[in-house]
Amino acid sequence: MNKLVFIADDDRDILEIMSLILQMHGFKVQTTTNANILFTGQQEEKPDLIILDIWMSGIDGRDIFLKIKQEDRLQSVPILFMSANAQLEEIIKQYPADGYIAKPFEMNHLINTVSEAMVH
Repeated sequence: MNKLVFIADDDRDILEIMSLILQMHGFKVQTTTNANILFTGQQEEKPDLIILDIWMSGIDGRDIFLKIKQEDRLQSVPILFMSANAQLEEIIKQYPADGYIAKPFEMNHLINTVSEAMVH
């Protein structure tokens, strides 16, 4: 059974690249530029992992993180933050995600981080 990775980022090129890489490694991938679909009922299948860009147009990934942790259906899903922000490690201390992916990322780092997050 393929694990579903949900990725929210406002950069469609990043979404496409990540989707291709993860699919090549056997993951199912759902991408969006609007992370709020997690809460609208449009997201029928519960993801096995959520990757959130911290800064999206009009949406802060940290706010989405807090909303996910309040949702009974989603609160147990591991979350990775993604950002080019130099303060990413500090943000993880304030918002205890299961890890992070710094942009730009290498393919092996992406696969390893995603795989590790799903094990924990």
